[in-house]
Amino acid sequence: MAFRFMKTGFLTLTILLIALFLMPMGAWGNGIIEDLGPDVSDDDTEDPGTTETADGTAPVFWQFASADYYAATQQVRVKDISRVLGVRGNQLYGIGLVTGLAGTGDNASSVDFTAQAISNMLERAGIPVDPDAIKIENFATVMITADLPAFARSGDSIDVIVSAMGDAESLQGGVLIMTPIRAANGEIYAVAQGPVSLAGFGAAGGGSRTQSNFLTVGRIPNGAYVEREVDFNLAPNDILTLVLMNPDFTTAIHLRDAIVAAFPGIEFVQARDAASITMLVPDEYRNDIVRFISEVENLTVTPDIPNKVIINERTGTIVMGSGVQIIPVAIAHGALSISVKLSYDVSQPPPLSGGFPLAVPTTGLVIEDTPAPFVRVSSADLVAALNALGATPRDIVAIFQALDAAGALQAELEII
Repeated sequence: MAFRFMKTGFLTLTILLIALFLMPMGAWGNGIIEDLGPDVSDDDTEDPGTTETADGTAPVFWQFASADYYAATQQVRVKDISRVLGVRGNQLYGIGLVTGLAGTGDNASSVDFTAQAISNMLERAGIPVDPDAIKIENFATVMITADLPAFARSGDSIDVIVSAMGDAESLQGGVLIMTPIRAANGEIYAVAQGPVSLAGFGAAGGGSRTQSNFLTVGRIPNGAYVEREVDFNLAPNDILTLVLMNPDFTTAIHLRDAIVAAFPGIEFVQARDAASITMLVPDEYRNDIVRFISEVENLTVTPDIPNKVIINERTGTIVMGSGVQIIPVAIAHGALSISVKLSYDVSQPPPLSGGFPLAVPTTGLVIEDTPAPFVRVSSADLVAALNALGATPRDIVAIFQALDAAGALQAELEII
């Protein structure tokens, strides 16, 4: 019985749908209008959403950025905003010993590995020594770091940074003993050695001490020689890829268009995403990849930089792009100052009472609320209005945060 009912209902629904589709569109539309009320198709009432502008044209709710928008942005070379995929430096590290310190090295009571390192070094030199018998005040165990640049060749020298690992007071006057420095794969790529140069100084005597900058971190200019090279394949299978340092879809398209315009015969150029542009090296440059890369790098493009407001709350530093826009708003910003002062009054005892004067603390509370008039602000006079308000950097930080919360700031607010 239930099945027969469901079958009958389904048949009725099917017939209804067929009737609806066969009904003329005009009759269907008129029927709806009649049900909802009087026909508004002939209503002459002006639609406020489609009101024409003064020159008779329809209002524009969106449009692409005009060429004048990018005209204010300075053109830059491709090499300044991108790099070739695969061309990169490598970080190196090592652990070594600095000697020659005037008693400012590691403390034997708190650092055990320095004595063991000295003992291992002497044992390799054929002088076995018990680590407990070594005085380490003139030694310091240090961490050595360096950057191996791209295309560094065997015999090139690179700078190294030396930093104390133990509790050494100063590396002033020290010399780094020859130390191999390795990459993340464990292979040795350079060897470092030389006197440590500090950017500060320190002196102590008679209970007094003076110090300028840090004394436990130093640098050895050209202190390491490259022993192993890193090979690069600039264009594997004749495919060259440029990577934008600041990924942006619009900048990627600008770069792609500049390459097509500069090399009309190029067969393939594609902006794969916001960061990378891939191209097939033209036939005439197959045996001269370096020249092709040089010509591409010296092309000029107009980068599209998103509008940002960068705020450093710790220092009160604010950096705002020239294209930052805000919706016209009214701003009122006042300062509430609360001051608590503690003073002492002297309470004198009555004559011949046997008492003594007593200092009585008195607390005073002063609250100052400066007036905050409203100031209308738009993008054109944002900086002038903030200066007119007499806002300090801290006040401006608060104002920008309020503008962002209100949705009036048409830029990304980044707090670092």
